Amino acid sequence: MKFLDEAKIWVKAGDGGDGVVAFRREKYIEFGGPDGGNGGKGGDIVVEAVPGLNTLIDYRYAQHFKARKGGNGAGSDRTGAASEDVTLKVPVGTVILAEDKETVLADLTKEGQRVVICRGGDGGHGNAHFKSSTNRAPRRADKGYPGEDRWLWLRLKLIADAGLVGLPNAGKSTFLSVASAARPKIADYPFTTLTPQLGVVRLNATEEFVLADIPGLIEGAHEGAGLGTRFLGHVERCAVLLHLIDGSQPDPVGAYETVRAELEGYGGGLSEKPEIVALNKLDAMTPQAKSSRVKALERALGRPVHLISGATREGVDAVLRELADTIYREREKASA
Repeated sequence: MKFLDEAKIWVKAGDGGDGVVAFRREKYIEFGGPDGGNGGKGGDIVVEAVPGLNTLIDYRYAQHFKARKGGNGAGSDRTGAASEDVTLKVPVGTVILAEDKETVLADLTKEGQRVVICRGGDGGHGNAHFKSSTNRAPRRADKGYPGEDRWLWLRLKLIADAGLVGLPNAGKSTFLSVASAARPKIADYPFTTLTPQLGVVRLNATEEFVLADIPGLIEGAHEGAGLGTRFLGHVERCAVLLHLIDGSQPDPVGAYETVRAELEGYGGGLSEKPEIVALNKLDAMTPQAKSSRVKALERALGRPVHLISGATREGVDAVLRELADTIYREREKASA
């Protein structure tokens, strides 16, 4: 299934049904009277977060959704039938934005969460509604009220506890494959990851978390270079970032600063998130290179740096343990 994390759609709630003008025409009732019923309510447009979806591909080709009009009233004081709501099913983590792409209308972060995004119009009154002691035969009936309509942007931000960031070929996909059961594409050229990948990391029988791997960043990504920062939204919800650096290249400090600059340029609070830094590809470094590059990184960051190898799994368990501890700590802080 093709991955699609953004879609623009038009939605229109149903108009209300019309009220009617009607009079009783019954034998043995001398004067009769007005008995026109009210119109029924138009259908709402509802958006619901459901499990089992991880893409907005359903809204790539079907982009217009319209609820039905409410039924018209009838004689004998009969109210028109209310129309059924139209429910749009989206993945958990979908943000609903107004047409300006900035105003957030709803953020669906839990299974089963629903929001009425356009309300159907109320039905118009029939002439029985206007009957009074001074107006015993009203010939007035109202049209139904129009339902709301609007353009919407749907933007998916995957629900993950930890996010992988780094330059292309930093070994993020390899790390995800050894840390979880996910099987992302792995190759010896940049940009093998073209869409975000999710994996569930199980430390033991009771501890697990979701790890997200996004396509690699390059210098100028926040201005559109490479794949740009389009997929950075998928790590906005993460509690912690794991920054992987390719240890086989000679300037790990420059690689780190390049990615940090892109996170700050993107915004969204990513540069303020807790960050764990790991120098990857230990198996491809000489002892001298390993020592000098670790020291250079620790000097630049002012804190310890993990040394790991995704290919041999050396040091991976320690990084996963620290990720889990940081996630639990951040979640407790957020709930408090």
